[in-house]
Amino acid sequence: MMEGIAAVLKPPSMSSSDVVVDVRRIYETRRVGHLGTLDPEAAGVLPVCVGRAVRLFDYLVDKQKTYLCEIVFGTATDTQDAQGIVTETSDRVVTEAMFDGVLPQFTGRLLQTPPMYSALKYNGRKLYELALEGKEIPDKSREITIATLERAETLGKNRFLLSVVCSRGTYIRTLCSDIGKALGVPAHMAFLLRTASGAFTLDRTFTIAELETMKAEGRLSKSLISCEEAVSHLLRLDLKADRRKPAMNGLPTRTNAADGIYRMYCGGFLGVGTVRNGDAVLKVHLYTE
Repeated sequence: MMEGIAAVLKPPSMSSSDVVVDVRRIYETRRVGHLGTLDPEAAGVLPVCVGRAVRLFDYLVDKQKTYLCEIVFGTATDTQDAQGIVTETSDRVVTEAMFDGVLPQFTGRLLQTPPMYSALKYNGRKLYELALEGKEIPDKSREITIATLERAETLGKNRFLLSVVCSRGTYIRTLCSDIGKALGVPAHMAFLLRTASGAFTLDRTFTIAELETMKAEGRLSKSLISCEEAVSHLLRLDLKADRRKPAMNGLPTRTNAADGIYRMYCGGFLGVGTVRNGDAVLKVHLYTE
């Protein structure tokens, strides 16, 4: 059975759940899960864990995301994107100087209120279901981090291309709406492209059609990024040869390594482990017997 991470190029008008369904069918396994939802109308990198790679979710999901989005001033919608119902309009023009000047307000650690039209849940129900029923919920603001926020291009009157590097859980359409509010001009997100999710980048993605072709040609394994490569951002820890079996059995190994999370090796890649108070313990088993 194949395992690893498939970086799928999700097209607009396809949900992240639909991608998971297709990946299950193509790789012929139920053990599949994506590393961060993309809105249906958004496009770009959607990393999908296949097989034992799903065990790496907690070590990969919190990585930074990179986006390109088009922000349009003069119109606000109830969904904060181009698919919503117009709720406010304005003839005011936003200049490049105005736009560039407001962006520093939205870098660093911020509190963001997720949009009601989202798949987040409140009391077990998705927010968009409550929104369709006209129900309100208490303020659910949460902390996000925006590392980089820059105007990439001016696309026309009141239309700008925005480059964003941010933490998990950031809603780019809400960011666009909030930028508009800061300038006193209604705004919405017209287009969104995720160009990177952690180490998974646009240039290493495959469309669903490409994956199907690779499967038909017997090349499907080449579409997967190995579990070992996926956690290459972690420090490496090598155990002595006689500690392979004890490590595989969950027993601790004494080490001088600092506390933290490591890629663990002993005669080959074992998986991901932790060091606490001098004890190294394998937590995610990814070795081949």
